[in-house]
Amino acid sequence: MADPKGFLTTGREIATSRPVHERVKDWNEVYVPGSLLPIITKQAGRCMDCGIPFCHNGCPLGNLIPEWNDYAYREDWKGAAHRLHATNNFPEFTGRLCPAPCEAACVLGINQTPVTIKNVEVTIVDKAWDQGNVTPQPPERLSGKTVAVIGSGPSGLAAAQQLTRAGHTVAVYERADRIGGLLRYGIPEFKMEKRHINRRIEQMRAEGTKFRTGVEIGRDLDAAGLRRRYDAVVIAAGATTARDLPVPGRELNGVHQAMEYLPLSNKVQEGDYVTSPISAEGKHVVVIGGGDTGADCVGTAHRQGAASVTQLEIMPRPAEQRQDHQPWPTFPMTYKVTSAHEEGGERVYAVNTVRFTGDEDGNVQELHLVEVAFKDGRFEPQEGTERVIPAQLVTLAMGFTGTDQDNGLVAQLGLALDPRGNVARDEDFATNVPGVFVAGDAGRGQSLIVWAIAEGRSAARAVDHYLTGTSSLHAPIRPTDRALVV
Repeated sequence: MADPKGFLTTGREIATSRPVHERVKDWNEVYVPGSLLPIITKQAGRCMDCGIPFCHNGCPLGNLIPEWNDYAYREDWKGAAHRLHATNNFPEFTGRLCPAPCEAACVLGINQTPVTIKNVEVTIVDKAWDQGNVTPQPPERLSGKTVAVIGSGPSGLAAAQQLTRAGHTVAVYERADRIGGLLRYGIPEFKMEKRHINRRIEQMRAEGTKFRTGVEIGRDLDAAGLRRRYDAVVIAAGATTARDLPVPGRELNGVHQAMEYLPLSNKVQEGDYVTSPISAEGKHVVVIGGGDTGADCVGTAHRQGAASVTQLEIMPRPAEQRQDHQPWPTFPMTYKVTSAHEEGGERVYAVNTVRFTGDEDGNVQELHLVEVAFKDGRFEPQEGTERVIPAQLVTLAMGFTGTDQDNGLVAQLGLALDPRGNVARDEDFATNVPGVFVAGDAGRGQSLIVWAIAEGRSAARAVDHYLTGTSSLHAPIRPTDRALVV
């Protein structure tokens, strides 16, 4: 145990954010660099090293949280990084982007504020990089087996790194021009600077992983032919079919899917554009969808100089505190204020979009909405509540409905799908096609980054066992696992 009295003597304290007026003028991460170091050892000391650490179950990766909390409290950063990397390939991603179901499951959270697990995690890994304790881990010998990984998001990267370290020759195929998947083009720079991805890619290259960008399997390369070239294939292509909004006026200029809007601002940061082809500058922006992707659109619009930003959500406003029907240690659906929401804008709950109207040139100008109530399993409009708000740029951030079925990948391999449109798999992440496995959102459906990494690691173990008959790789989950997160 780190500090036996830490949970009694020390209150919860989190990283300091840069002032709003400063951070909305740039695309750097919102937190003050180094703001965690003066406080993090005491925060780690709040961990009680519980006899049954529910944080392990709350985390799909099964992170050894009490162990690296103890190391962090003692400022043994090398030891902490070793325990952290034992279960998580990319803690700098989860430490910045994960909603921290581990904290919701923290035993201290029963009647106090939980340990700042996420802040401790990101401090450990950042110190590891700063001190040179993150190095390539190439295999001692090669197996002679080859594996193709389709997709370079967190699931694909985790699977590729694990399989490379097991001695297999791995090539990652990515249809975009850069490696990273949604980490690269779906997550704004102010949430995670892309230098964190770049240095992991260099580590993986040094270990032996090969990367092929600008190659879409199913269009640029025949998927069945790829399967014949490799001993095994891992599909980690994500759930990229966006949910649409079929209302009058959807066809107007200025109504975009979030994943049409967000990648362009990231490409500006990469130097591909001077300004984004879809910009919020001077416009009244409406974001439809109240989740993390919607918040990313809100923060992006602020930085582009929007005249106003309004975020709409069909669900009612969540409660401030955990409700009785979401007891500890489950992940509660509570009201969340992200860094983007701190920066301004209006959030409107329990409303539905009726239609869009535009000007004579076909550009969206207004959004008509109505208040709704959930009755008998459906959202019913409330009479007399319809109103109009200005909308010159609309982003649809309503989630994703399954893997892409238009590029030929599914058909060319003859993959079976489950009822939700995901690639079907068994208990070993195997599809109906021998030697083809699926991990992450492509098989699970839209989910969290921590689930993606966990699935990538587990699928890697299944592939390793398929190729060699045994495996020493760590596998935190099975496809049917749900842990304690909704």
